[in-house]
Amino acid sequence: MRPVKHLIPEFERLKTRLPPGHDATLLLPCLRRIQEDRGYIDNSDIDGLAEYLGVPRIQIEEVLSFYSMLRRRPIGRWHLQVCRNVSCSMRGAEWLLEHLSERLGIGPGETTADGRFTLSTVECLGACGTAPVLMVNEVYHENLGTADLDALIARLD
Repeated sequence: MRPVKHLIPEFERLKTRLPPGHDATLLLPCLRRIQEDRGYIDNSDIDGLAEYLGVPRIQIEEVLSFYSMLRRRPIGRWHLQVCRNVSCSMRGAEWLLEHLSERLGIGPGETTADGRFTLSTVECLGACGTAPVLMVNEVYHENLGTADLDALIARLD
């Protein structure tokens, strides 16, 4: 087994919760744990996990392409995710995205040259009542205006 080898003891503990023969249901929790460990899921991780779980590589690829929170490449230290659903868009998310793009010099899906910031858009962060919403790594920042956004970015520098 390749890079996921050091996580096997954790995966084995998860297996004890399942009835025999249901190892493939560990796919999503294993992918999430690999991402927590590495920051993204590499091709070598997919090969190792396919071997460990005994599932076809395409099954892992399908899960990775379905869940937008699973990443296939490294991201910056600060992952900025701007919600673009209707509520956030109506309350200024598009303008916040444009402001962030100008300030950081990157567009959605890009990472700054110094590797500090990655800017992404997401379909919905589930906080419509406090739109517009930005998620920085795992933390929500709600009811954002440009002054709030500038102050937040300054704290992250």
